Amino acid sequence: MSSTTTQPDDTTDERLLHRSLFSRLLGRPELGSVIGAVAVLVFFGLAADSFLRSMDTVLYAASTIGIMAVPVALLMIGGEFDLSAGVLVTASALVSSMFSYQMTANVWVGVAVSLLVTLAIGFFNGYVLIRTGLPSFIVTLGTFLMLQGANVGVTKAIDGTVTTKSIEDMEGFSSARAVFASTLSIGSWDLRVTILWWIVLVALATWILLRTRAGNWIFAVGGGGPAARAVGVPVFRTKIGLYLGVAVGAWISGQHLLFSFGVIQSGEGRGLELHYIAAAVIGGCLLTGGYGSAIGAAIGALIFGMTKQGIVYAQWDADWFWFFLGAMLLLATLLNAWVRKRAEAAK
Repeated sequence: MSSTTTQPDDTTDERLLHRSLFSRLLGRPELGSVIGAVAVLVFFGLAADSFLRSMDTVLYAASTIGIMAVPVALLMIGGEFDLSAGVLVTASALVSSMFSYQMTANVWVGVAVSLLVTLAIGFFNGYVLIRTGLPSFIVTLGTFLMLQGANVGVTKAIDGTVTTKSIEDMEGFSSARAVFASTLSIGSWDLRVTILWWIVLVALATWILLRTRAGNWIFAVGGGGPAARAVGVPVFRTKIGLYLGVAVGAWISGQHLLFSFGVIQSGEGRGLELHYIAAAVIGGCLLTGGYGSAIGAAIGALIFGMTKQGIVYAQWDADWFWFFLGAMLLLATLLNAWVRKRAEAAK
């Protein structure tokens, strides 16, 4: 009596494994934020007549958050936080301003020194995190408190007040303003250069996440450091690199702040880290790490900008901004959780 063995049909298996467009869309971390962005756009488009005609202002407000939200999102995908990100922006601007003024140097010298100092602070955060094993919440909270005190204390010690001296009449200021704080006129729109910086950072971060080995490492360390280390992922280098990325974003934002006004208030920056984290979470990043996208963080920042400016154009009390931001954060988190469950069920 002969027996027959049924061989698997490779063609059928491939068809069964094929995912529909709907399933692939559900699997994208930024889906929830796209839905939210459309809803906010329609809402304020109806609530304020001038809202849609002022998208250049909306995009500028979004870019000032988005420049930092993108590297913060990558850091969160890698499973870490940076509570010092807001005051690091101010520290970057202060170093550039005070070094240039005190040394009577071309402001580009101060810009370069600021980059080195900012990167050193980012490296410090990552190095302490790795070497001590402390949670990033504790490490960066300590850095936040130290920078907050140093920003004000050093400025008062050097300049005698909490505000830096103006550097607008110094050599190199005009060219630095062109790079970090200029305005480009396109038709009836006046687009700030920060929008271009924002787009470049989103494109670069997306390429890193989806097209490079470093991107795989970021997702791996966010999913679990010990497991990632066991399969050969350089956890130390990856997390150091993520904190350096946040430092670069802080440097760009700090230079924009400085060259927009010529002076810096040393007490600025407190609380901005929550804006960056909120934009990343609204964009689909999980607080537990291992999931998210740079595009989602950019859309989260866009929602932030639309809400901030939409309330102004609708002539509502500005205090409602915080209510809307909190509501969007909660709704986006719930929507992202629902989308993930549907995506897993659709696999």
